[in-house]
Amino acid sequence: MHKSRLAGFIIDCNTADLDSAARFWSEALGFRRREEVPHEPGYVPLDAGVAGLSVEVQRVEHPSRVHLDIEADDIEAEAARLEALGAKRVARVKSWWVMEAPTGHRFCVVRAGRENFEETANAWSSGTPRSGET
Repeated sequence: MHKSRLAGFIIDCNTADLDSAARFWSEALGFRRREEVPHEPGYVPLDAGVAGLSVEVQRVEHPSRVHLDIEADDIEAEAARLEALGAKRVARVKSWWVMEAPTGHRFCVVRAGRENFEETANAWSSGTPRSGET
């Protein structure tokens, strides 16, 4: 058994000026920039203030888009579960997987780390939620 849940949304920006991109998205969404140091260079965290979701602005080399992150306590088990649903692995990046849904949307499976993960994540066994959980 492993657990996973939606971690949040990453706003991929193909830009040399991440600060301006972060300022735009902060003001457009009404989410203030978090003052903490980002967990990685090239990211600016925003305070979404809803359901513990993470929203970050990220500098990328590919075309700009929005992708979501699914956090899991077992990245390999979650990637395998999603493959069984029709997703495919695209690339291993550091400790996470970039994947592609059957619809063509890219998303990442990342290590669990947000607050209340244990209490709010879906529990998976053989690819389905445990009885009573969604």
